[in-house]
Amino acid sequence: MNYSPSDMSAGEPSICFVIPYFGAWPFWFPFFLQSCRRNPDVNWLFFSDCGIPPFLPANVRFVETSYADYCEFVSERLGVEFYPDNPYKLCDIKPALGHIHEEAIESYDFWAFGDIDVIYGNLRKYFTAERLQAKDLFSTHERRVSGHLCIVRNTRRMREAYRLIPKWRERFSNPEHQALDEGAFSRLFIRHKNWPESLRRFAARFNNWYVRSEFIEAHSTFTILQDGQRELPCAWFWLDGELTNSLQTGKNFPYLHFLSWKKNEWAQESEADLMGPAGLIEERGWKITASGWAPLVEAK
Repeated sequence: MNYSPSDMSAGEPSICFVIPYFGAWPFWFPFFLQSCRRNPDVNWLFFSDCGIPPFLPANVRFVETSYADYCEFVSERLGVEFYPDNPYKLCDIKPALGHIHEEAIESYDFWAFGDIDVIYGNLRKYFTAERLQAKDLFSTHERRVSGHLCIVRNTRRMREAYRLIPKWRERFSNPEHQALDEGAFSRLFIRHKNWPESLRRFAARFNNWYVRSEFIEAHSTFTILQDGQRELPCAWFWLDGELTNSLQTGKNFPYLHFLSWKKNEWAQESEADLMGPAGLIEERGWKITASGWAPLVEAK
């Protein structure tokens, strides 16, 4: 598949998100791209049949391909029969994207997989050079690989870690979605998940996959309270590329994953209403709630 590597900033470990996406871009995609734009030293590489959006950030690249051709490419790279009818099956091969697109990411220090129902904050403020130096995989959940954003060191060992998923060939070939990214792949790193916490952590010290990985809750979907309960912030605020929310005032977050609103409240509203007023995308800041996007008064 054709691609053109973009320039990377010197001095920071380079990162490239690899995201195959087919069908049609969701209504919020311009906001997604704007949050990518405010992370100029991180790169995104899309494989898609949705068309190239206008006014692209310089750090986001698109390779146009049909879904059938992409599945053929995956099949050849993995040596399996990968021809699912539903593109949602692509979630299962997220852990293998570093291997599938090895040529495209060869000049990067890290590759990443993720979703597009997110808005990024300042990624480099969270994934600092010092932080990236210490580990090989970075999940933003405490007890599983975060399918909506996971960063992986670009080594052969990590590109091919997916091969340790039991019966990975059969499971990749199975056209049914099996949540392998957050399930079977997670269990390579997080074992004995239901053991008492102290015992689980003791056993984890002997699992080198876990030792070389970071599993820290980044509160990107729900805020986990001290008693373990999950609470959904009523509002998120994006201002000059920094992301905060209504529950943890003054704390910056790497990204917002708005899965709950997308599935529930937003499904009942018109896309035009959810997008907010005309020109909002170009403002310094926005507020994001169950009602969609709105102007951020503090940005005026």
